[in-house]
Amino acid sequence: MKRIYPLILLMVIYSASFAQNVAINNFIVKESLLKNSKLAIIAADSLDNPVETINGIYTFTVSGFTQELKFNDGIAILPLQLERSSFVYIKHQNDAGTHSKLLYVYKKDGNLNPYAISSFWLVLFPAIIIFLAFAFRKFIIAAVIILLIFIYFNHSNGLSIGTFFETIFDGLKSVF
Repeated sequence: MKRIYPLILLMVIYSASFAQNVAINNFIVKESLLKNSKLAIIAADSLDNPVETINGIYTFTVSGFTQELKFNDGIAILPLQLERSSFVYIKHQNDAGTHSKLLYVYKKDGNLNPYAISSFWLVLFPAIIIFLAFAFRKFIIAAVIILLIFIYFNHSNGLSIGTFFETIFDGLKSVF
């Protein structure tokens, strides 16, 4: 009987250390349950089902700033509060590769609604505008104005040119 206790203790320690070394290959971003203008990152599997076995500290890059996030039961809360609607680019890098998401977080009446934006749309919208400008010569001035409004909207809501291209390249890496 005395030999079983150290064996059980060893198994518990091993299983706890194994659960902390699980890689996060997908995540979901939602509003924190406390409704305090903070976002929660939820570790998920490939089908967007939450993975509750994730515990420990993981490094994420949030809009260009490196954050050490502590996951408890698969959930971590971002420490920064959002004052207004803005773009948030969240990236996590591990041995399996880079996993990133670009979100537009819409804030209304104290509630946060994150909407995922595909890098496909970031490329497609300007490409369509440029194509229309070349196809219809009279549309060139309007196309330039629309592209300037697009760039201004992105920049004023926290999506810099560097983050814009980083999102596109990360999206292309995941496709190939």
